[in-house]
Amino acid sequence: MAEKPSRQDLNRRRRRVGFVGRQAELGIFRDNLSRDPGDDAFQYLFHVHGQAGVGKTSLVRHWDTAAREAGAVTAYLDDDVHSVIEAMESISTQFRRQGVPLKRFEKQLAAYRQRRHEAETPAATTTPGGADAQGEPAHTASLSSTMAAQVGLAGLGLVPGMGAVAGAMNPQQLAQSADRMRTALSSRLRSHADVELVMSPVHALTPGFLEDLAEVADRRPRIVLFFDVFEQTGPVLDEWLRDVLVGEEYPGLPANVLAVLSGQGRLEARCWGDHLDLVAEIPLAVFTEAEARQLLAGRGVTSEDVIQVILHLTGRLPVLVDTLALNRPQHPGAVTDPSETAVERFLKWITDPHQQAAARVCALPLQLDEDIYRATAPEATADHYAWLRGLPFVSDLGGRCRYHDVVRAPMIRLQRTQSPARWQQQHTRLADVHQQRRLALEETLSPDDHWNNAAWRDHRLNETYHRLCAGPERALSGALHDVVQACDYEAASLHRWAQMLTQAGHDSADEHLTRWGDRLTAASQSEATGSVSALTQALAAPELTIADRTLAYTLRGRERRNAKEYDEALPDYAAALAIDPRFARALYGQGETRRLLGQHEQALSSLTRSIDIEAGDPWSFDSRALTYQDMGRFAEALVDHDRAVELDPRSAWFIANRGDTYRYMERYDEALADHTRAIELQPDNPWHTGMRGLTYMSMGRR
Repeated sequence: MAEKPSRQDLNRRRRRVGFVGRQAELGIFRDNLSRDPGDDAFQYLFHVHGQAGVGKTSLVRHWDTAAREAGAVTAYLDDDVHSVIEAMESISTQFRRQGVPLKRFEKQLAAYRQRRHEAETPAATTTPGGADAQGEPAHTASLSSTMAAQVGLAGLGLVPGMGAVAGAMNPQQLAQSADRMRTALSSRLRSHADVELVMSPVHALTPGFLEDLAEVADRRPRIVLFFDVFEQTGPVLDEWLRDVLVGEEYPGLPANVLAVLSGQGRLEARCWGDHLDLVAEIPLAVFTEAEARQLLAGRGVTSEDVIQVILHLTGRLPVLVDTLALNRPQHPGAVTDPSETAVERFLKWITDPHQQAAARVCALPLQLDEDIYRATAPEATADHYAWLRGLPFVSDLGGRCRYHDVVRAPMIRLQRTQSPARWQQQHTRLADVHQQRRLALEETLSPDDHWNNAAWRDHRLNETYHRLCAGPERALSGALHDVVQACDYEAASLHRWAQMLTQAGHDSADEHLTRWGDRLTAASQSEATGSVSALTQALAAPELTIADRTLAYTLRGRERRNAKEYDEALPDYAAALAIDPRFARALYGQGETRRLLGQHEQALSSLTRSIDIEAGDPWSFDSRALTYQDMGRFAEALVDHDRAVELDPRSAWFIANRGDTYRYMERYDEALADHTRAIELQPDNPWHTGMRGLTYMSMGRR
């Protein structure tokens, strides 16, 4: 008995039957699916591009349907994805729904989140103004520090698969190498594996992701990955996709994997310029007149006079042609009005005044779910969310929806200019709704987990957007606070907040805000220096509060220290402490930087002050212990190591560091006990195994 089609299957069939135009592009894709991947004519990388509203998403969706009908496994990603990890996770989730889970990747992703959580949560101190603080989060270290760590581990023979090289070095050389390695790892990183996983998760997770992809490719005829709205996601996905699809860094891409990139502009020449010969370009222009007429005929619009008016008003832009044809106008007067705005044209055929009001006001949110719709729309249309999602200019995003930019932009402008007071009131109401939902979430989360929670971040971002639209001058300080917090969290969040500032600037017609967004967006796109550049921009803002300025200097010092720019890091910590001499996080960072520079007495002074202020911070105790150890004051180091372990008894890093001090003191049994305990806590960590090996060597047990 044949399996019954799902509602999604029926929807795809209906849309396929009603799809107008683009027959040549559909034919190109279908023909390619039927070719042998080993054929020179087979295309595995497509780029669909054209202006907003030209129908790129519709075409890509129909390509998706065609691929599934041909037996392919597919994944569709749009601008809800803000990082490479989110992209891999979305693909994995969609594959699991199609019966081909990426089990290896899912396991590694869970390990990454656990390691990152361990790196971020040990020290829960308090920043000025109530912001959460902790020792240096490992995931923010620069790529150069990661590379140094890899080289150090390789030199010690601790990289899995390389084997031990202890026989080639004497114990003193090994000890010196271990010290150099410890310096490179800094205070918050536990191992080479953790460094690679937490500091460079893309490099660590991608191989397993591709191995799973290869296994799926062995079982299915095709894999097709669609990356839509690429003008938004390209800045964060470009280099990874290039490396995976056309580069040599991740070899072994199965030949039956296809990728489709779809966006408004051309591919970034800096990234793709040397590989454009491998890309099948699919440019989309506005409808031809024949295609526009076909769509109008399908909507029942047959009057030549009406057709001419619609062709003139829309410029044959598909989304506008479909919008104006929706209610089948039968005479020119129904569509022509010299004073009509673009919004009036979009909504002309929505005859219910309550629905028309709902369509207008629901353009204000960046995206809607049913709850946001109910909080936004007039009471008379509170139950009409399904109707709104069915409008031709509204895209469905799996329970949420958003307006097409071509339609949303003029609606936004109209409402802002018609009634500034109502504009401010509506955005304030929406900000309050997101604030209430954020606060409800906070009741279930610890303060340290706010930024780790995707739903919390979404509500915070939307709340900030609406505050900015309601009053850019009043809300900018709060938005810059979020930018500083995003720098403390991860690059993907910084990029999202920067883009949101630009959007709020455009929507509120505030040039100052737009310039802020543009500058921060440009800064956030650099993997190596993005946070430093963004923090430098924020520090130049007079709107930044004293507490945020203190944290911003501290974070910039941390980023520079992780990049081994110690001479640049120290002035940043000094600037933070000039504002707040009792900011323990800055004192810790200053002390750790001085330790790395070999300025031991100054390091002890800073770290001791940090401990006096925040006696519950294990990282300050651990750093001071390492400073004492570097000075040969092992008994004092041991006292601080004990305190760090007491504060966080499950930290393999603290236990292993204490074991190393025991080794220097020739208390080998205690050293072995600590290193064995560290291995039990992190059995996949080669660093702990290597340290225990050094202890055995020091005992003469080679």
